[in-house]
Amino acid sequence: MTNIWRLLISPPARGAWNMAVDEALMEFCARGESHPVLRLYAWEPPCLSLGQAQPVGDVHRTRLTEKGWDLVRRPTGGRAILHTDELTYAVIAPATHEIMGGGLLESYMRISRFLLMALDHLAVPAVSQKEYPLPEGANPKGPVCFEVPSNYEITVNGKKLIGSAQFRRKESVLQHGSLPLYGDLTRITLALNHTDEEQRQQSATRLLERAITLEQALGRIVTWQEAADAFIQAFAETFGVTWEIRPLTSDELARVAQLEEEKYAHPSWTERV
Repeated sequence: MTNIWRLLISPPARGAWNMAVDEALMEFCARGESHPVLRLYAWEPPCLSLGQAQPVGDVHRTRLTEKGWDLVRRPTGGRAILHTDELTYAVIAPATHEIMGGGLLESYMRISRFLLMALDHLAVPAVSQKEYPLPEGANPKGPVCFEVPSNYEITVNGKKLIGSAQFRRKESVLQHGSLPLYGDLTRITLALNHTDEEQRQQSATRLLERAITLEQALGRIVTWQEAADAFIQAFAETFGVTWEIRPLTSDELARVAQLEEEKYAHPSWTERV
């Protein structure tokens, strides 16, 4: 039986639209109206995303507005990420699919295999550690996702490179994640509340000690397309897939628009916590 996956390359878009697409595709996969999906995308303008249960009070709304950055709440857990100068991936499949079987940890580890292979194609010496030793004074509940890697997180020289999170329903599963390509990782601290400037500087320092961009890992800038090509090749090699390249259908676009308006761009979702 042919292992067909849908490959969807999305143009840069606003945060609410990106999250609406990921959730809409979950629904269409659950009903068998779409093959499982590997989606690669970017964000325009830059967007601060909060984890599903993260307090919106973590956000410095004035600075966010001054910077012209968007705000969105993800359907997945975790902490805040500033999406800019990055490649974002989403793997979406029915819950019964062999890649998603066995629960969160097992599926996360399977997906990590392709992420590690993609980085290997880019000559990045990344690893996925079973247990990540928390640095002294680290707060695992802090507001910044990349400040504290989790167990099985993908790291380079002990620093987090890819941040991923999962959203599981009875019928389908979404895992999406962020690969920072280049730029200043500490920009996120400008969009989050701190008691004073000293605390913000400390947060920025910790972030640089515990996270890394692809440019820092390789000593050169990798374009979005080069990274995307590595992801596509690695996914096909890891899971033996045949690609169906198909844009969003009119039905899918209609559902995306509904989810964007009623959920991801609406205060009732963004400010729910």
